[in-house]
Amino acid sequence: MNDKPNFLIFFTDQQRWDTLGINGCAENLTPHFDRLARQGTFFKQAVSPQPVCGPCRSCLQTGQYANFTGNWRNGAGLNPDAPHLAELFKAEGYRTSYMGKWHLSAGTGPAAVPVENRGGYEDWLAANAIEGVSGPYSSVLWNEQNEEVRLPGYRVDAQTDAMIRYLKDRSEESAEEARPFLLMNSYLEPHHQNTDNSYPAPKGMERTYQGCPLPPDLQMLEGSSAPADWAGYCAMIKRLDEALGRTMDVLTSTGLGKNTVVVFMSDHGCHFYTRNGEYKRSPHESSVRIPFAFWGGDWDGGGERNEAVSLLDFLPSLLDTAGISIPESLHGRSLLPLTRNEKAGWPEASLIQFGDNSMSPGRAIRTQRWKYAVTASDEYKNRGDAPEYIETHLYDLQTDPYELKNIITSEVHAEVKAGLKKQLAELMAEAKEAPAVIVDSPMVPFGQRRVEYPNSQR
Repeated sequence: MNDKPNFLIFFTDQQRWDTLGINGCAENLTPHFDRLARQGTFFKQAVSPQPVCGPCRSCLQTGQYANFTGNWRNGAGLNPDAPHLAELFKAEGYRTSYMGKWHLSAGTGPAAVPVENRGGYEDWLAANAIEGVSGPYSSVLWNEQNEEVRLPGYRVDAQTDAMIRYLKDRSEESAEEARPFLLMNSYLEPHHQNTDNSYPAPKGMERTYQGCPLPPDLQMLEGSSAPADWAGYCAMIKRLDEALGRTMDVLTSTGLGKNTVVVFMSDHGCHFYTRNGEYKRSPHESSVRIPFAFWGGDWDGGGERNEAVSLLDFLPSLLDTAGISIPESLHGRSLLPLTRNEKAGWPEASLIQFGDNSMSPGRAIRTQRWKYAVTASDEYKNRGDAPEYIETHLYDLQTDPYELKNIITSEVHAEVKAGLKKQLAELMAEAKEAPAVIVDSPMVPFGQRRVEYPNSQR
């Protein structure tokens, strides 16, 4: 009899943190997620370690920073010398399965992925870049033999149907043939459709969310494409949440839910052209803060956690849950102790690496209150790191959660900035980054009366 937990990873692409009802969204886009996150453990302050599709996915599959493995840009394949999630679990008797968008096969195009580029997964129904080979009603994936498989229906539903068939098959296995499984289902939605830069809603839902209030950053910052795209984006998220509800119903009806841990996460957010010339690749909350929750088994009842958490903690958390030794080479740490309120020694901040071949590299640190970022000059474009960075961003997330006022030059915050600069340098060293100079930004005098009061800068 199988006494190890199964794992099902429900993985969305480019989903903002503030689309969740549990985070205050009033449009009821995520009732299933909200209910399940409250049942399990919800990491409210979770961030992506690298807000670009390929680099973040490498962090999930290896448990190591993207810059460390050489995956700091889209188009790079998984480092063969890094730990691989599927191989770690397969060595412990798990059946490892992958569906959907991969984005980690170098030099092979958007379609089929060669066996050697699949990170060790046993079952396969995926494409390297779904957005390059299918549309919202023409989902195409490739199986273990690299045979083309066309799935009927809206792409979210089609991929969910395939997952449901997989779960049914696992539930009908005999005790002799059954193995614990780990299934990662990686959706494209609510990522834009690259072929025409659109956010295609399911049929009949094109106008459902028209007129819904935009988040403050998308209302107030220049360049936003959200007035045109927000309705489709919300409709995709609603359909994803419905798919989550369907999936949980299947786990219940098959009995698999009794021994399955479900993880819901996204790789990064979406700022709709407000922070640079596209949708992500910036250190802002709209780009890096993401949905992240576990439920089932030991994760139930963990509550809402506000610690500094990164998707780098995903792999060690899975290993810990399964009772598998965590390799010392992983850069993250298991989140499971936090469900027992064991947080001694937990870091105060998360490290974020941003930038890729389209822009200069940068680094950021995020605490519960502060966001501090540094960026290299244009001469270091198309590099993963730089010998010198310049202070470019400081935000007080307590009073300015949508980061509408950059206070990097504020003389009043000089002490805060100096402390964050020191913390950032320490985190970069822990991530095995080469030493780099951080150049202070010029300071602008405050010019008003200053009063010190308890906790004013904490």
